[in-house]
Amino acid sequence: MNVTVTRFAPSPTGRLHLGHAYSAIYAAEKARNESGRFLLRIEDIDTERCRSEYEEGIFEDLAWLGLEWEEPVRRQSDYSEDYCAALKELQGRGLVYPCFCTRKDILREIQNSGQAPHQMPDQIYPGTCRLLTLTQRERCLSNKTPYSLRIDAAAAADLAGPLCFRDKEHGCILVDPKLQGDAVISRKDIGTSYHLAVVVDDALQGITCVTRGEDLLSATHLQRLLQAVLGLPSPQYEHHVLLVDDSGKRLAKRNYSSTIKGLRDAGHSPEDVRRMTGIGTL
Repeated sequence: MNVTVTRFAPSPTGRLHLGHAYSAIYAAEKARNESGRFLLRIEDIDTERCRSEYEEGIFEDLAWLGLEWEEPVRRQSDYSEDYCAALKELQGRGLVYPCFCTRKDILREIQNSGQAPHQMPDQIYPGTCRLLTLTQRERCLSNKTPYSLRIDAAAAADLAGPLCFRDKEHGCILVDPKLQGDAVISRKDIGTSYHLAVVVDDALQGITCVTRGEDLLSATHLQRLLQAVLGLPSPQYEHHVLLVDDSGKRLAKRNYSSTIKGLRDAGHSPEDVRRMTGIGTL
């Protein structure tokens, strides 16, 4: 019998807000209701934005809410070799290529294609560097032009074949490799990316059910593709609703009044905050 294993994986780039409380309690409740395990992961690969005080705040806020998680906590910055090994496997299969484009270059390519920039999600890359000749790539490399590494989504899809993933709300969803395009899987400054790190982490930690906001549903298409070409298991998914403020906007870490610390400082109890999430008490 498989044991349910869930996780809450925040980035220490600010204080947790009410939306994070919802997501963390959701994952913890899922594990508890199914006699499973609840893990905490610190996604701190973006060293420029992550702060130790925010990491300490994560532990403080979750403990105040009454959540308990297994130790040790996986901290991504301690496991760069795991992501490097996965990247080398993709490189060995010819599924990645160097991208020398800056943000301005990409915007210019989108404009030249006749596609209005505001109509095209900024993560969709037009494939400029995929079309470079070997000589052009070698010239850029010899000139030490900074670059990131992108997945060749079409090549990966050809290798993997038709794929799907299961979501509690939407059922079986067919993977669309073009949805995220040739996404960056290794940033020039940190050696990996969210997409690559998260599939490696989920596999190594034995996550069986990924619970997270519905804003990440489209990202699951790329992550399922990476799981397939890397030979990693695919967990079940539960993409839950997002909490919003009174104006209908997503909650943000910069809005102190919606942070867990802000609510605590305003005199709210853990039970109050749980009721605000709509999930209820643990």
